[in-house]
Amino acid sequence: MANPIVARSLDEIKFWSRIMKEHALFLSLGFTYEQKQLIDEAKHFITLFERIEEKLTNFSINSDWQQIQSFNNEVYQAAAAIWSYKRKVLGLTLRCEIRSNNYPLLVDHISREAAYFANRLKELNQGVLDPKPEAIIEENVFFLKIMADHAKFIGHLLDPSERKLVEQAREFSHDFDQLVFQAIDLDSMRPQSETKPLLSQFLNQNKVSVASLRDFKKTARELIEECRIKSNIHPLLADHTFREAERFLEIIDLFEASLKR
Repeated sequence: MANPIVARSLDEIKFWSRIMKEHALFLSLGFTYEQKQLIDEAKHFITLFERIEEKLTNFSINSDWQQIQSFNNEVYQAAAAIWSYKRKVLGLTLRCEIRSNNYPLLVDHISREAAYFANRLKELNQGVLDPKPEAIIEENVFFLKIMADHAKFIGHLLDPSERKLVEQAREFSHDFDQLVFQAIDLDSMRPQSETKPLLSQFLNQNKVSVASLRDFKKTARELIEECRIKSNIHPLLADHTFREAERFLEIIDLFEASLKR
């Protein structure tokens, strides 16, 4: 019988390694031509995570757990390394030592995702599969902030003349900022707030909002791919943010299932 931790490990690596590879690409595209060293470092990470994706094909849900633990450790090191690189870029940007087209919030955003990925691998290697009540709140704070950031990035990267879409993005940004604050409030009430009725309502409310944002991203992705709107959004970036919204919905489903046990 397949080990569920093996299956989850492979799923996390499949999803997040692609995300990390794309982060490196987006950073490289945002640097200016004289920032060659930073571009070369980004290209190194693209290659590193491509190799991880290739290695992933050698494993299956029936693979030996010790082999998967070793692979998790290897990928953890890669995630930690790209996190360190992203934080270095953030520091250079905030100290005005470099000027690029990578927003500081974007660099911070993608470093938070690298930290999340590394932490997930660490938890899985410790045998942690089912989320604890506090993890439900914490992960929602994390992902709600990610969704709020996405709305802000979309609003800023759309051409200002796309007034309707820009306004929609701003509305999503405001809505998700409110959800983040609400999640932080629930987090500060722990452990008393860790009741099934409260967590169930919390997840349901978030699910509705994330599904709405996911649909907006899907529409934006299609419009960008078909060159029907004006923006500085790379088609891959549009798909990237859509996939992360889909991922959040999958995680909410897992949390809801855990509350029913």
